[in-house]
Amino acid sequence: MSRRPELSPSARSVVVGGLAALALTLAACTGTAPETSTSPTTATSPEPSASSTTTASGPALMPEGTAEENLPFFTSIVEAVWATPEQAQGRAYVDALTAAGFDKSAMQVTQDLSTVGNPAESIQFSVRWGDECLIGQVGPATGAPFTTTAAVLEPDLCLIGQTRPIDW
Repeated sequence: MSRRPELSPSARSVVVGGLAALALTLAACTGTAPETSTSPTTATSPEPSASSTTTASGPALMPEGTAEENLPFFTSIVEAVWATPEQAQGRAYVDALTAAGFDKSAMQVTQDLSTVGNPAESIQFSVRWGDECLIGQVGPATGAPFTTTAAVLEPDLCLIGQTRPIDW
């Protein structure tokens, strides 16, 4: 049976310091999680109204609504793309959201591939909606589509970090 060599106090300090720095770096990347919704919700009312968040066939885009009011529709589009073979392609989400009526110029999307060419563990995409954002995340790391709303970041962005141009 082999024994692991004992670390000197200075080596132990370096290891502990490195682990602490790694933990802080990872924590800084995550931020705080806003209230989330992982499935579409529908509002029901005894009388139909112009502000209803659903149609006879499900959630609908509400151009004058808030991001929260449009979250069920956004979620339904994300879930529809997730059910296709293109579920790991950011462009598929951008194209589907655009076809559903969201403004392509207000969108952001992250890369489909990592910096070394492997499929991304997750893809994030967003639509700026006034001073709010509709945000989606999909990929092997999430297991299922995840959608939420959040406040716009400065300057008028929804996602932190490097995103890719939406130039198609």
